[in-house]
Amino acid sequence: MVRARDEAGILPDDLNEMIRGFMSSRAVLTALELDVFTAVGAGACAETVAQKIHCDPRATEMLLNVLVSLKLVDKKDGMFFRTPVSARFFSEGARDNARPALMHTANLWHRWSTLTECVQAGTAVERGVERGKNGRDKNSVTAFIAAMDRNAMERAATVVNAVGVAEIRRMLDLGGGSGAYSIALARALPELHSEILDQSDVVALAQKFIRDAGLADRITTRIGDMRQDPLGENYDLILLSAICHMFSPDENRKLLRRVYHALAPKGRVVVQDFILEPSKTAPRFAALFSLNMLVGTQSGSSYSEPEFASWLQAAGFSDVRRLRVPGPAGLMVGVRAE
Repeated sequence: MVRARDEAGILPDDLNEMIRGFMSSRAVLTALELDVFTAVGAGACAETVAQKIHCDPRATEMLLNVLVSLKLVDKKDGMFFRTPVSARFFSEGARDNARPALMHTANLWHRWSTLTECVQAGTAVERGVERGKNGRDKNSVTAFIAAMDRNAMERAATVVNAVGVAEIRRMLDLGGGSGAYSIALARALPELHSEILDQSDVVALAQKFIRDAGLADRITTRIGDMRQDPLGENYDLILLSAICHMFSPDENRKLLRRVYHALAPKGRVVVQDFILEPSKTAPRFAALFSLNMLVGTQSGSSYSEPEFASWLQAAGFSDVRRLRVPGPAGLMVGVRAE
């Protein structure tokens, strides 16, 4: 029940819950980082779990008690047991284990802790994080690609149905990550050949996904920088999924002009991103994702439908339109003139 602020200055419960929401999140992220749910297994006491994860028994029990309160673990007679949810999604060996992908969210915690400094500076601020030559945290690329692959696999069929596959023979998947969309489109259209352009550490991971899908003969990879390296030409479809939010408005304008010239006549560009309404205050996920780009990139952001439309039209695209599909992301489509 929500309380009005009283004379002692007590905040309403809903405000307190909002402000302290990070506590529950942090507890679950720590449990994922330590692989607590796998350690609990079919049932274990706190001391046994602590031994498995190489942690302090007292602190481990405190964490497990919180997980019980969050309904991710059950407790009976001093023993802890996984719930159906944590057994399915957070445990090693489970068919739907999401832990590898969720480790990317655990990595985001450290970036979000710099939000105050980022708002002051207007861009991402580092706190002594060791980073590789491509600007990413070392050891985080695998988690990032796992997260992107999980998201893409859940949405690939929806995107394929919305975009359609008629008359698509050659595709360029810019920043294609694990290749999930190229794989989905290749399976939907046996004559399709796709090329993924991405950075070297990502391409190495993508090649394994492609081999596992049995599509190495139809999906190729190329290492490069989409902002400056040659894109190629005469593609029927160029896909930019979760790309534009990494760049500034000016970088997106330039990139979409390059994409236009890489397409064949009547070729299409499909942009998938977290598209804001014109006010930029909704949907909430897209607004929050702007802050995610603030803490993680030099000049990235979520952008609105009018912004995407203006960039596409300025690049020369016609029949520019938004396709609304289920989920947090939307699609913007444009066609190159004959």
